[in-house]
Amino acid sequence: MILLVVVAMVALVALLAGCSTGSVGGGEDQAATGDIERQGEFPRTITHAYGETEITEAPTRVATISWVNADVSLALGVVPVGMPRNSFGANANGSTDWFDAELESVGGTMPELYSETDGINTEAIAALEPDVILGAYSGMTAEEYETLSKIAPTIAMPEGDVAFGTAWQDSTRLIGETLGRSDAAEELIADVESQIQQVGTDNPDIEGTSFVYGTVDPAAAEKIYAFTDVDNRPRFLTQLGMVQAPVVAEASSGAPSEFAVSWSPERSDELESDILVTYATSPEVREAIESDPLLGRIPAVEAGRMVVQTDEQQVLSISASSPLSLPWALDNVVPEIIDAAQQP
Repeated sequence: MILLVVVAMVALVALLAGCSTGSVGGGEDQAATGDIERQGEFPRTITHAYGETEITEAPTRVATISWVNADVSLALGVVPVGMPRNSFGANANGSTDWFDAELESVGGTMPELYSETDGINTEAIAALEPDVILGAYSGMTAEEYETLSKIAPTIAMPEGDVAFGTAWQDSTRLIGETLGRSDAAEELIADVESQIQQVGTDNPDIEGTSFVYGTVDPAAAEKIYAFTDVDNRPRFLTQLGMVQAPVVAEASSGAPSEFAVSWSPERSDELESDILVTYATSPEVREAIESDPLLGRIPAVEAGRMVVQTDEQQVLSISASSPLSLPWALDNVVPEIIDAAQQP
C-alpha cells in the first residue's frame, strides 16, 4: 500500500517500508473476549465484496489485516490474537496510542504483530490459527481473499466499496455483525458520532467552513493533491460541520472512486477554500509552500489558514479512521484545524 492511501496519496511513497516481522505478546485467547455478550444466532452468513462467508460460531481468535480492523475488534471487546505492525504512525510498541489505551483499559495482552511490508503476511496469520480474519477496511484483492479463506473464514470490505474507501461506521457494523456484537457496534458508532457532533456544537464558528484536505509539497512530483469525498479525511471534517471546497467537489465529480485529484500549481489561486490541511514530512515544508511563487498563491495559504501536519500518528488517526482513533483525533488533531478555521 502506498502513501496515496494514508497520507495523501502523495509521492507514491510506500507506507510499509521498514517493517520487520516480529511479535509482542499475544497469541492466546484473551480473557476480555470470553466475557462479552454475543447477539444473534450462529452460524451466520456475512456478505461482503467477494461474496458470502459463513461464521460457524462466535469468533474468539481474531486476526486482522490492514489498519482499522484491529481497532474495531478491540473496541467491540474482542482482543485480536494478531494484527499488522504499524509502519506509519506507530508508537514505540509498533501500535498506536489509542489502541494501547483501550487494550490497557480492558486488561488485554498485545496481539502478535506481523509485518505487511511485502503484502498480507499469510504465514504469520496461519500460525495463529485464527477462527476469523478481518479485512473490512482494506485493499484485499480477490486472489488474496481466496488465499486467506483457506486459512480461516475471511471478511473483505463491504460490497461496492473501493479499496481503503470504507467508512469507519460501515467497518464497525460489518465487524460487529461478524463477531456477534451488532448492538455494541451501533452503540459505539452513536457514541463516537456524538463526540464529533459535540465538538462541532462547541465550536459553532466552524459550521460551513470550506476546506481542502490534501498534500501540498514544492518538492513532490505532484505538487498538489486534494482528497475527495471517498477519503476518510474529508468525511471527518464534514461530520464536524465543515464543507468540501466546491472546486474539489467539481474536479472529482467525474472520478467517483478516486481518493484524490491532482491540481496544477499554475492554477493555485483557483484552489479556493477557507482552510487548507496538508501532510508534510517536516515542518520546513510550511515555509517552502509559503515562499513558493505558485503554491504560495493558494488562497488559504495567503490568508494564513494552512494547517501543516507532520506527526504521522496524527495523520493516521483520521486517514485510517476508527472508533478508537477519532476520539483521540478530537483531542490531538482537531484543535489546530479549528484554530485555522477561526482565523480572521
